[in-house]
Amino acid sequence: MKNTISHKVYRTAIALLLVFTLLIFASYVQRQEGESVQTLSKIGSRGNEVRQIQKKLKELGYYKGSVDGIYGTGTQKAVKSFQKNCGITADGIAGPKTLKYLGLSSSSDSSAYSSSDINLLAKLIAAEARGESYTGQVAVGAVVLNRVSHSSFPDTIAGVIYQKGAFSCVNDSNWSVAPNSTSLKAARDCINGWDPSGGAIYYYNPAKTSNAFMHSRPVITTIGRHVFCR
Repeated sequence: MKNTISHKVYRTAIALLLVFTLLIFASYVQRQEGESVQTLSKIGSRGNEVRQIQKKLKELGYYKGSVDGIYGTGTQKAVKSFQKNCGITADGIAGPKTLKYLGLSSSSDSSAYSSSDINLLAKLIAAEARGESYTGQVAVGAVVLNRVSHSSFPDTIAGVIYQKGAFSCVNDSNWSVAPNSTSLKAARDCINGWDPSGGAIYYYNPAKTSNAFMHSRPVITTIGRHVFCR
């Protein structure tokens, strides 16, 4: 009788130990998964990600405050202004989409393109967007990349840029001019995921373009002298 009781106690203890172990393991997995999810930087947030956001917004002319890693009202206002300019939800929260547009997304993959691809894209940006704001230059580069991923266009940067009739600048005297540091930086930013055009595959200058097809395209946003559309 005593042996039967002791066996029951032993089995109960083992069962409780297994349950306890499983609970600890589940808690650990949940914590690890929670840590791997990209956090949303918003009012009250602090840390390195906020510093990166502030630094990028400062470079782009949206943020005038100090890069202190504290997400205050000044940072929120700058984020809202940036989001509005990009045509995305202007909620003042730097979530995954906003970080992608800022070129700060962890999913960025510049390794997918060679240095010659980057130089060619920078050359196109310099020729097509000279005189435009930095955001406008990145947007022009983003259109090229959007075409690369679109089924209706060639699937390489060179193929898109040199497609017959796609960009008049390739036959322009300015095409022989080497890209500068700004256009190279703009090329890298759009390759890293920033798309101020909002996914556009066309753009045009309404003051210079009377093409009916271009004017018929659904407009996404206007940046500087360029209208970006689907």
